[in-house]
Amino acid sequence: MMNNPNRAQRIAVIPGDGVGAEVTAAAMSLLEAVEGLDPSVRLETESLPWGSDFYAEHGAMMPADALAQLDEFDSIFFGAVGWPTVADDVSLWGLRLAIVQGFDQCVNVRPVTLMPGTTSPLAGRGADEIDFVVVRENSEGEYSGVGGRSHRGLAEEVAIQTSIYSRRAIDRVARHALELAAARPAAHLTSVTKSNASQYASVLWDEVVAAAAAERPEVAFDSVLVDAAAARLVLDPGSFDVLVASNLHADILSDLTAALAGSLGVAPSGNYHLDGRHPSMFEPVHGSAPDIAGKGVANPVAAFLCLAMMLEHLGHEPAGAAVRAAVSATCGGGVLTPDLGGANTTDEVVAATVAALPERGAELRREERV
Repeated sequence: MMNNPNRAQRIAVIPGDGVGAEVTAAAMSLLEAVEGLDPSVRLETESLPWGSDFYAEHGAMMPADALAQLDEFDSIFFGAVGWPTVADDVSLWGLRLAIVQGFDQCVNVRPVTLMPGTTSPLAGRGADEIDFVVVRENSEGEYSGVGGRSHRGLAEEVAIQTSIYSRRAIDRVARHALELAAARPAAHLTSVTKSNASQYASVLWDEVVAAAAAERPEVAFDSVLVDAAAARLVLDPGSFDVLVASNLHADILSDLTAALAGSLGVAPSGNYHLDGRHPSMFEPVHGSAPDIAGKGVANPVAAFLCLAMMLEHLGHEPAGAAVRAAVSATCGGGVLTPDLGGANTTDEVVAATVAALPERGAELRREERV
């Protein structure tokens, strides 16, 4: 998305539940610092109090006209959803998935890399091997919401959940993944599937992805069964670069890739609407983490990297690069929250990252003058 210098871009901020509010506040503090360094970054944010507290008061996770409200914004920054007082299916389908499907945010991109100053739980592995992008089909598959239950509460109760795979959805996510892979040094795409057991849906997936890959000979391509992919990520992580998979498979594997980088707290994501009619949405993948909410130790790194992804999507690539560099400097300097083995608070990580920005801001301004 290109930046229009004649107006400020509007950002809908949905802090949501638990640590979502904490890391969102951290990201907004960093955004304020970025705007102070780069006058071309003009973002107007509006916080929307939707989530489990809203549900407790209104009986819904967001207002009935929420999508119409959100459609007036250029982008969405989302914290997390989920709280013990609300059933998980209610909170997820009532907020996040309602936005994703309502705006056809059909591609979910989850990059993860081993940050400086951190270690992988895989002994001896470095950043050259823990560097992945998981591309998730985000509109259908196992999250299509098709199915039902009959004979509730009886011994013969039956639940049916139907996965929907369409040629159109598979093709567009495959082509997006190929484009991302082509821009990376390894230029390697792995399709993750389960076609030995799923003889209809996964076989269609294999056929469509392979056909798209054949049109991009500059990208090395292979296809791996999901169980084998999980094992290979642990045994030989450096053999992967970009992975593309169905909604469920990519959801699970992206948690694994984040764990290989040390923590879910370092993994950002972007939910992309591809043709510009609706806003895209950026969110950390770590969830609401009720066990640490309110303790001041939530890791804001994933939210910072979401901010970088959002800035780049909105046409502010130098600002996004400055955020990434500041995050790397903070982690490399040993300012880490407990999930990464450190002893720092959320606020201390925010302060260190903001302090790392001015030098990058000077570089950013020099780049603009060239």
